[in-house]
Amino acid sequence: MKFALTRKDIIALNQEFEDGAVHNEASLDFALSYAKRTENWHKALAWLIRAILIDHVFEEGNKRTAALLLKSYVEFEGHRTYDDKIVKMIKEILLKNITDISKIEEMIKDAIH
Repeated sequence: MKFALTRKDIIALNQEFEDGAVHNEASLDFALSYAKRTENWHKALAWLIRAILIDHVFEEGNKRTAALLLKSYVEFEGHRTYDDKIVKMIKEILLKNITDISKIEEMIKDAIH
């Protein structure tokens, strides 16, 4: 199944915390274009989480938006998440500046049960 979220959906997630002001449109559009081409929803999420956290897609609320995106989409796919692992994952991506999509994908899988 293809990734189901749109640009508008991602902005709406940010608006749960902030005003939805996009700071890096190119990165968001690139990540969404990749997400729509893959059948692997873990990889689609990895591209979007990388864009939000590393490329700072939004002016404010990137960490919270990434966490909400991960939690919401994983639940949409019928799984649950470990909230503590999501927090740890986001911190690690930021502190170690992790840009490797495969590594982020593995971290996502680790946060799911």
